[in-house]
Amino acid sequence: MTHDTARAIRDLLRGRDRAVLATALPAEGSPWPYASLVLVALDHGLSPILLLSDLAEHSKAIAGEPRASLLFDATGGLEQPLTGARATVLGRAERTADERVVRRFLGRHPDAGMYAGFADFHFYRLLVERVHLVAGFGKISWLGAAELLPPNVHGLAEAEPEIIRHMNEDHADTLELYAAKLLGLAGGSWRMTGIDAEGLDLRRGGQVARLGFDAPLRSAGEVRKVLVDLAARARRE
Repeated sequence: MTHDTARAIRDLLRGRDRAVLATALPAEGSPWPYASLVLVALDHGLSPILLLSDLAEHSKAIAGEPRASLLFDATGGLEQPLTGARATVLGRAERTADERVVRRFLGRHPDAGMYAGFADFHFYRLLVERVHLVAGFGKISWLGAAELLPPNVHGLAEAEPEIIRHMNEDHADTLELYAAKLLGLAGGSWRMTGIDAEGLDLRRGGQVARLGFDAPLRSAGEVRKVLVDLAARARRE
């Protein structure tokens, strides 16, 4: 697998805000495969984050068998969907109360804040073990978690909340430029929901978008220069 392929997979995963969760539903005899739609975000290490109710069937399944998989589908809008990319992430789901994980999910899904504090809702992180990529006909690969590890930028996760606040409050016009000129997306009121070593995430109502960086950040101190350079490029478009 090439470096470019790994980057493309990471962008595919980070570019979706929902996935199909497959779990093993307890049943007499042997478990039944059970698939359900869930909202998803990813942490800086590429682990999918979920917010699940104890009352949901998939939560009951995970309680008995933590192994699960998530299908990320990037085939929307294609005339021939099977020519598009999709990736199935396999791993083990574990509950977490890590503040950075919670913050990342709620940044991606702000409406979830209305019920995230309910007693029966809990955050989970899927610890990735393998990924099955189908990038079109005949383009099929199994990848280990180590092959997909994103660049680790020291301090970026800690700096992320302030970067997001600053961009949304002081540079909303720049986010509009990113969306319109660099991503070709119509409409206003785009907000930044996350930033990692390889790109930033935007949201407008129910629509999400990802703007990738030309090269990964090497330090959190590079964020300002990269964002300014992107703005300059957008103004030239």
